[in-house]
Amino acid sequence: MRLATYNVEWFTNLFDREDRLLPDGGWSARYKVTRAQQAEALGVVFREMDADAVMIIEAPDANGRRSTVAALENFAAHFGLRTRSAVMGFTNDTQQEISLLYDPDALSARHAPQSGTVDVPRFDGVFEIDLDVDATKDRVSFSKPPLELDVETKSGFLFHIIGAHLKSKAPHGARDDAHAMKLAIANRRKQLAQSIWLRARIDQHLGRGTALMVMGDLNDGPGLDAFEGLFGRSSVEIVMNGAAGDLYDPHARQALTHRLGAAPTSARFWLKHEKRYLQALLDYIMVTPELKGRDAAWRIWHPTDDPVCWENPALRDALLTASDHFPVTLDLDI
Repeated sequence: MRLATYNVEWFTNLFDREDRLLPDGGWSARYKVTRAQQAEALGVVFREMDADAVMIIEAPDANGRRSTVAALENFAAHFGLRTRSAVMGFTNDTQQEISLLYDPDALSARHAPQSGTVDVPRFDGVFEIDLDVDATKDRVSFSKPPLELDVETKSGFLFHIIGAHLKSKAPHGARDDAHAMKLAIANRRKQLAQSIWLRARIDQHLGRGTALMVMGDLNDGPGLDAFEGLFGRSSVEIVMNGAAGDLYDPHARQALTHRLGAAPTSARFWLKHEKRYLQALLDYIMVTPELKGRDAAWRIWHPTDDPVCWENPALRDALLTASDHFPVTLDLDI
């Protein structure tokens, strides 16, 4: 079975108010890419990837008028994808939802939010933690609550998935450089608090012996920015390692153990002022030892680093057009 995580940049902009795909000449949110070009590129990527389930980060918006599930299922129907059923959890107000698009002939998936405790609340609740060591607890909430799913394969194998999109807000409204730094540090503290909250949920699952997969965009990684030196650990390290046991992702492990050498990357962003691309490892599929032991094989569908992607010009170009992130897949014997 193949499972994937894929951050599709502003997927919501490819749909109208009735959740119908808009493969036309209007501009998408990607620079100089039309909605038709991005939609067709996504169709190529999804068909070539041929995953049994895809955790979509930045899935289409859900609100009183629009439906993430309807939009994704319309997208699948348009391109004839076998991943034709969608499920999501708590909505958010960022227009970037988290949803699983899956093949109902291969597996079933249902939203399964954990009931929560005082110390580890539900992901749509509030987490209390002292962020700045002032003996006063701060109240933290997710701007994008993680998606918790109970999954059962056609063969009857049961496991749990948490889809996450952690993000530190940019220092909007800063009056000067010093104020911008103050806001950036405060926002980074909140992101790390979300990581601690997510890790606490992981510890609960590990304590119960759950076969667990945590996948998505953590917007962070070892050595990614200057704040790691200030706070000591990245979000990735917090999520991967804990008292109840460790999760495993080979790309994260490689980046953590070879910080000065070449590291895998899953996203690229244009730096306007520097006139170059920044590449980073942001997307992960972390698993428990039970899942790792089932012939687990990871792959980043990077258009220039992955030989198969590079040798397929249609796929290579589609990956560059579809999003600023590239899919990460995991093949498992389940």
